[in-house]
Amino acid sequence: MDNYPQVLFVTSEMYPFSKTGGLADVMGALPLALSRLGVNVGVITPFYGRLASSEFPLRLIYEDCPVGYPWPDTTADIFLADYHGLPVYFISRGEYFDRRFLYCTHKGDYFDNCERFIFFCRATMEWTRRLAHPPAVIHAHDWHAALVPAYLHFLRKVDPFWENTKSVMTVHNLAFQGRFAYRLFQHSGLPHTAWHSGGAEYFGDFNLLKSGISYADMVTTVSPTYAEEILTPEFGCGLEGILQYRASDLRGILNGADYEIWDPRQDRFLPCTYSPELLKGKLRCKESLFHELCLDPKMLTRPLLGFVGRLRRQKGIDMLLDILPELLRRDVSVVVLGEGNLQFEALLQDMMETYPGRFVARIGYTEDLAHRIQAGVDLFLMPSRYEPCGLTQMYSLRYGSLPVASAVGGLLDTIVSYPHPESTGFIFSPAESDAFLKCINQALDLWSKRQQWNAMQVRAMRTDFSWTSAAQKYIRAYSELGADLSKG
Repeated sequence: MDNYPQVLFVTSEMYPFSKTGGLADVMGALPLALSRLGVNVGVITPFYGRLASSEFPLRLIYEDCPVGYPWPDTTADIFLADYHGLPVYFISRGEYFDRRFLYCTHKGDYFDNCERFIFFCRATMEWTRRLAHPPAVIHAHDWHAALVPAYLHFLRKVDPFWENTKSVMTVHNLAFQGRFAYRLFQHSGLPHTAWHSGGAEYFGDFNLLKSGISYADMVTTVSPTYAEEILTPEFGCGLEGILQYRASDLRGILNGADYEIWDPRQDRFLPCTYSPELLKGKLRCKESLFHELCLDPKMLTRPLLGFVGRLRRQKGIDMLLDILPELLRRDVSVVVLGEGNLQFEALLQDMMETYPGRFVARIGYTEDLAHRIQAGVDLFLMPSRYEPCGLTQMYSLRYGSLPVASAVGGLLDTIVSYPHPESTGFIFSPAESDAFLKCINQALDLWSKRQQWNAMQVRAMRTDFSWTSAAQKYIRAYSELGADLSKG
């Protein structure tokens, strides 16, 4: 960690320190992939109250870094962890980040989320200004970090320190934009010249993600198909106009899967490892999952279907609930792991009482159970209405749990749909319940043809979406900007 970061990632979460979804997995893997390719990388992220840091001890390296938001004398403490040789800097301020959850409770978003992440972005800039050298690239992720490219755009005009620093804004999910009242813009630290339709303003509101998209030197998103989709009203979430304006600076770079964590050959959470050459272990994982979840052992010889994800309409959990009675008539079992909408949580729990031993829902998320579900199920369900990239289908492919997924975003970029000769899963369209059920039935019919099914499993497990390819594409993107990635 002696060299200064050439590429500095700014993110609201990072596995294994903090996680609510796929962003954390990306941030735990992409910086390491870039480092292995010779790039000096650092990460800046908040110091949350429930930070998992036991494996990577933190130490305080700077006290009272001035931030000036929301009051002139407001400061942040900076902690540092050595993450496999990479510096991870943590912005600490108790009243903003020492909370049980990262962004919200079941009642809704924290009322001061805008202030929290204005503070985080301003602290990021102030701390980076204190590094020995400016980074060649500041790479911000999602709305929580989106003010960083905007601040950089205006700071370059007045501070020579930032003169050669480029910015990249990555959108992981356009639906989450950080939209707040105008009064919060007035104290954000952005100049009044940023308040216009091509900048931070969005129908009279302060839109943090739009600010990043407007002022970043390059905008990326997490799959080629999603990069095309978000230019349309159907998937643009109201920002298709600014994205069309920035289209020449927009790139779609497919996320990767971290096979050091998600690989049945070496998965520490599984009762038995397995591989494409030795699939018997997968059956043992299924047997173990049946026992763990108290599923009816008589159903072991029938297909087991799994869903792991947030319980929101985006993920299509309502479609699964719609078709569940009809689906269970096919003599299958279903397991769901996730949390989110309280109505969906209640409906899932009601379904457990209606179909004991056949349907199990675990409300919440635990990393170890997610791994065991991936290994134990035969079919993995992803009926998303939109999916910028998706990581869980990449995991299910590696685990030989064939995905049934809607024809959107990164799902189209990663799954070869049956009956293609090189098929690795099943794709359906449109994203509606009837089409979803029809596709599952097609998969169940193929399941009974063991030779064809096993051949598809092996193809799926040998599919490679490692992070190296994505990291190489990011290096090319940084080079397009003229960023100097020579050794620091």
